[in-house]
Amino acid sequence: MMRRLLRMSALLATSAMALAAVGIQPAAAITGGQPDGEAHPNVALILAYDEDGSRYRCSATLIEPTVLLTAAHCTDPAVGSTLVTFDTVVAETPPLPLPVAADPSAGYTDEEITAAGFFAGTALTHPEYSDFTDTDNWNDVGVIVLDEPVVGIEPAVVAPLRYLDRFASPVLNRTLFEVVGYGTEVRKPATGPQKPQPMSYPLIRRSTTSPGQKLTPQILQLQGNPNDNRGGGGTCFGDSGGPVFLDGYLVAVTSYGYTSNCRYLGGYQRVEIPVVQEWLAATL
Repeated sequence: MMRRLLRMSALLATSAMALAAVGIQPAAAITGGQPDGEAHPNVALILAYDEDGSRYRCSATLIEPTVLLTAAHCTDPAVGSTLVTFDTVVAETPPLPLPVAADPSAGYTDEEITAAGFFAGTALTHPEYSDFTDTDNWNDVGVIVLDEPVVGIEPAVVAPLRYLDRFASPVLNRTLFEVVGYGTEVRKPATGPQKPQPMSYPLIRRSTTSPGQKLTPQILQLQGNPNDNRGGGGTCFGDSGGPVFLDGYLVAVTSYGYTSNCRYLGGYQRVEIPVVQEWLAATL
């Protein structure tokens, strides 16, 4: 079954998908759930360009005043600087009120980002990120190191080492996780066929809950169907890199999904495993 990453091009039409990579595509927006408001002020939208000059968006979480945690497939293609905003509502309707790089092939400059009133940072990727080719060494994690510290927002707390190991099945299937991100909302369109599909607007921070489905040494999988009476939904395109919270801890980041309408399983990179925590310790 094809896995789909949940990064999303900021310039694509409502139901379009982000870049493909080895049969997988980056993750998108929350299905089901509700607008997050100020429930998770440390969750941010990040915006960058790839080497082809295409602009894309992901989600990320502040874990230190100058560091945000996200997915490697959100940092690996980035050229130039990365734009970061903690605004819970970015745009209700088009156009997107975010700056455009003067030279898309080179990406944003710090000056372009800060002149527009946003945070600027540098993307770093886990050195053992396998680009979705090795499930035993997935390592889909990256960070954005900001030029200036964020004040007035409390960073999230990354879970202690191997925190999720205690949630093996059947406990996992009875556990609700909270997911947050700036991905596309899945809903029926105003006109035409009434099949639920990802919608690019409004571009806001959303959150929901998802029950556990599977746990591997690298990956946490959650049930993302909003019709599952155990939870509220899941993640979709644009939610890539966004956090998974449990017991007040950041335990994983959004990595991939299985369907184009984001109503099935979601895959999340564990961040409380040694290969991630050792890299974070060295990076921080």
